[in-house]
Amino acid sequence: MGRTYDYDVVIVGGGPAGLTAGMYAGRSMLRAVVLERGAPGGELLMTETVEDYPGFEHITGWELAERFERHARKFGAEIHTGVTAETVRKTSDGSFETVSESGDVYRSPAVILTAGGTPIKLGVPGELEYAGKGVSYCAICDGAFFKGHTMAVVGGGDAACEEADFLTRYAEKVYLIHRRHEFRASKIIQKRVFENPKIEVIWDSVVERIAGDDNGLVKHTVLRNVVTNEVVDLPVTAVFVFIGFRPNTGVLADHVEHDAGGYIITDETMESSVPGLFVAGDVRAQLTRQVSTAAGDATTAAIAVEKYLTALRHGHTPAVHGAGGYSP
Repeated sequence: MGRTYDYDVVIVGGGPAGLTAGMYAGRSMLRAVVLERGAPGGELLMTETVEDYPGFEHITGWELAERFERHARKFGAEIHTGVTAETVRKTSDGSFETVSESGDVYRSPAVILTAGGTPIKLGVPGELEYAGKGVSYCAICDGAFFKGHTMAVVGGGDAACEEADFLTRYAEKVYLIHRRHEFRASKIIQKRVFENPKIEVIWDSVVERIAGDDNGLVKHTVLRNVVTNEVVDLPVTAVFVFIGFRPNTGVLADHVEHDAGGYIITDETMESSVPGLFVAGDVRAQLTRQVSTAAGDATTAAIAVEKYLTALRHGHTPAVHGAGGYSP
């Protein structure tokens, strides 16, 4: 039988958004808990170096994650690690129950979902071994580290084509590897790819293996042509994978408004279509997914939660508008 805990706000996910939300909730004197299935930091823990977070020209992902965690704890947020949230559901009395895999129940009048998303992996040998050491899922984050290098981009949708074009500002050459003989990307994005002299498209091919050198850095990738079965060795020092991204929304038991990609739609306060359920970070529908935007979303969400709870304490029912929202 699991235990039951009561909080003002439960924050599901301990990446940059979750830890920021915890810090701001703590500053607002709310009893807040951050539930994280692994170590605090989220995707930061898979990032070797961060150079695009304001105030830090160069910091390791681990160190930045540690600073986020320390800051959240300083202001009183509890952080429960090794806790996998299985279900978040709204009860008949209007509060939420977040149930963990172990059966523990976290009750709260508000929830901030910061569960992020998961880049779809290739699932080939070497991919995990060289993650953060030449294998990346974010061109904006890591492209500048490979200035003057030859890179590979894997995928055929809008993201792959856009990021291949973006990477040419750093790369000497970019190979765009796609398993079919035509892209799924929109025509205008395809046009930019075909007109870019730094991009060479490799059709009908899949990555079989990613290999590196004695220093643990990517040096080449092995490709197989799916039509001829011919296997070739492609010398590259970076492999950017854009075959899809899956928002982690499976924890939600209630229907929540989302876009075509499954990302949750919010209003300007970060409230979803379910009153009291706020959303921040990569799981939210937005233009870009960066540490800075995750922190910004979470700041708004935590402050909005404090106002939402204040309205409830004064006997007001927050008036729903837009995707969610409230009027105190």
